[in-house]
Amino acid sequence: MTAKSVKELETVSKNVKPVVEAAIDEGAGCLRLSPNWVPRSFLHPGKRLKLHPDDLYAYGLDRGGIDERWFASTTEAANEGRVPDEGLSYVVFGDKRVLLRDAVEEAGAGIVGDAIWKKYKRWPVYSKFFDNMGPIPHHMHQNDEQAAKVGQDGKPESYYFPPQQNNVGNNFPYTFFGFCPGTTKAQVRKCLEDWNKGDNGILDLAQAYRLKVGTGWLVPPCILHAPGSLCTWEPQWGSDVFGMYQSLVEGREVPWSLLTKDVPPDKHQDLDYLVEQLDWEQNTDPNFKANHYLEPIPVADTASEGYMDLWIDYGRINDWQFVSAKELTVDPGVRVTVPDNGAYGLITVQGEGKINNLRLACPKLIRFHDLTEDEVFVTEAAAKAGVVYENTSATEPLVVLRYFGPEVNPDAPNVGDAAKQ
Repeated sequence: MTAKSVKELETVSKNVKPVVEAAIDEGAGCLRLSPNWVPRSFLHPGKRLKLHPDDLYAYGLDRGGIDERWFASTTEAANEGRVPDEGLSYVVFGDKRVLLRDAVEEAGAGIVGDAIWKKYKRWPVYSKFFDNMGPIPHHMHQNDEQAAKVGQDGKPESYYFPPQQNNVGNNFPYTFFGFCPGTTKAQVRKCLEDWNKGDNGILDLAQAYRLKVGTGWLVPPCILHAPGSLCTWEPQWGSDVFGMYQSLVEGREVPWSLLTKDVPPDKHQDLDYLVEQLDWEQNTDPNFKANHYLEPIPVADTASEGYMDLWIDYGRINDWQFVSAKELTVDPGVRVTVPDNGAYGLITVQGEGKINNLRLACPKLIRFHDLTEDEVFVTEAAAKAGVVYENTSATEPLVVLRYFGPEVNPDAPNVGDAAKQ
């Protein structure tokens, strides 16, 4: 049987190999994944995830509204009061499901490829839709050295604003990045001193940029950012560390604990340590936009063949490609084989069709326990052999976003290359 709801699935946690092998075989290297919803107690859902309005608080009002959907994730969400599998994606096969994390541990290089498996022993990245009604606090993500002090990984991330998820911009489609050039450490320290006085004024030191649908940004660790209200697709490293430096957002209190949750306990009140966590050169860069803003770049000139592949997230941090991403559009009635260098997670944002042996369909409305046909993980072997995409619609394009692991695409562009086109 094929289950139609998460409630109908049997969770397999032992002897997962037969299920994983059967799923890989059925999908010709493509694994069906089920929706992975994540709430945030301190944020206000933007209502563009296609989740049914009755299910926005499916985890309970005390857990907060669901404003994120995570894709191909083997990373746990760092939420207080979380359910045991929060943030973890499941592979679905028939009436069974297996954690993608368990599938990767079992099959290793057979799923993520030799290079990633040998170096990381896991799928080390994930992506998500991040969807809020308004802005979120000015915050940073620790680097590896800082995060290691609390047993975590650092977190670089990248952004893309899909047109299909942004029919409305909601309340504040502008993002603050870093500080105005010339901002001093003493000014930021004073903001932390003023935390309990109300708005601590951290945004008085920052610059906001208007967000443009169909573009993106590269955000290294230790850079402050207050994401605006566009629904954002975020390929990122497999970590959920952060520190929030803003005390009040749209009248909502930000607890001091969200500033220090990934800081060693003896540093929770050390204002100088908190200030020094920031990368001051990048936060005050007078050319910040030029060094972080991304415009789509065609992979090749294929429009005459009925499809277009675009680089949408790219660039390097300290000469390291931690992730890269593409947007594929296939015209109505077109069937095309697309090879790639490595494994990837995929989400369908428009249309319907097929990927190898699996159906793809972008849902219009999703209940909390629904199984969908919009998300897939593609193994490295399948990607390198070439995945067959077929648009079965007569009128609508098929559009999918796919993200890749570290150093998979050495031919990807660099930040700023779009301006040279």
